Amino acid sequence: MEPHSRHIKGRKLTTTARFTVMPDYDVVLTDVCKTYPGDTRAVIDFNASIERGSFVALLGPSGCGKTTTLRMIGGLEEVTTGKIYLSGQDVTDLPPSQRDTAMMFQSFALFPHRTVLQNVEFSLKMRGIEPTERLRQAQDMIALVDLTELAGRYPRDLSGGQQQRVALGRALISRPTVLLLDEPLGSLDYSLRQAMMVELKKIQQEIGITFIMVTHSQQEALSMADSVIVMSDAVIQQTGTSREINEMPRTRFVAEFIGNNNLFEGILTSVSGSIALIEHDDSMFYVSVPDGQHHHTVGSSVSLSVRADCVVTGHHPDMANRIDATYVATEYLGSLETDVFQFAPKHYVQVEQHRDSKNRVYQVGEKETLCWSAASAVLLN
Repeated sequence: MEPHSRHIKGRKLTTTARFTVMPDYDVVLTDVCKTYPGDTRAVIDFNASIERGSFVALLGPSGCGKTTTLRMIGGLEEVTTGKIYLSGQDVTDLPPSQRDTAMMFQSFALFPHRTVLQNVEFSLKMRGIEPTERLRQAQDMIALVDLTELAGRYPRDLSGGQQQRVALGRALISRPTVLLLDEPLGSLDYSLRQAMMVELKKIQQEIGITFIMVTHSQQEALSMADSVIVMSDAVIQQTGTSREINEMPRTRFVAEFIGNNNLFEGILTSVSGSIALIEHDDSMFYVSVPDGQHHHTVGSSVSLSVRADCVVTGHHPDMANRIDATYVATEYLGSLETDVFQFAPKHYVQVEQHRDSKNRVYQVGEKETLCWSAASAVLLN
């Protein structure tokens, strides 16, 4: 099947512990674990179903198990327990050469003595594709990654972004079912990284091949991926779309790792309808909890999260939550400013606001009221 006919827009990733392997899924992992000698558990009970033509990001800090998971999909690491399926076929025990995957590394790993064209066509040459057809496919791929005018140059004559395009073209030339990307933008400077995020997503959408990318950058994951798997300490913390991960974190780790979230703790004292009341010292917090998402018992210690852009300054009678805090500093990012207030010793609250600098009137030590609605807060698991 040609790649264009395989592209399905809007597909998302789901996680499940038990399922039937279906042809709409390019990658399925069920109860996958990886344990190294010394009983070091790198990946624990990883379950995911990745739909055809989707762009998925494995996101988390160093050492969380995301790269190990990627390498197990590609066959570069053995699975301790569990199963991996590619296009419905059990590939758990197959070597990399027998899996329809390609990998793009952060280092690019280009052949320095080969031109752009020769680098891109290399895998076709190894497969015995005749020269005329090999040249046609390589030229088409070079055009896709916008390097036609540089086809005769060597890697040493290319910029970092151009070298990355060569590596991408070389990985895609064989039209794999799945492209595995290990920190593909990690070696690029900021401006190049921003440009390549757009290009990677554009190319992925155009050719319709499933991309699975490892990254520790939430910006990369949330900007490019259809679905994000957030990992920590060898386990999946949460899976969802970029919007779901950013707006509705489920665990304290996700709330701390993703976005600009303010965290509060307290005792769950009551639940009335969809509103939960949390008390901490002299403060009370109200959280709107959707049906089926309340898993805490009254009297238990809980945490809640509220995004910095959902907090406003000044008195707002229509908002259920309000605290008094002391102004500390402002972080400037163009028209977006983040005001930092101290709510309690070592407890800071951030407020994101779009405004002109002339409207900034806070003085260090000044008292201010901070408010947010019950619907803006999230009760964490």
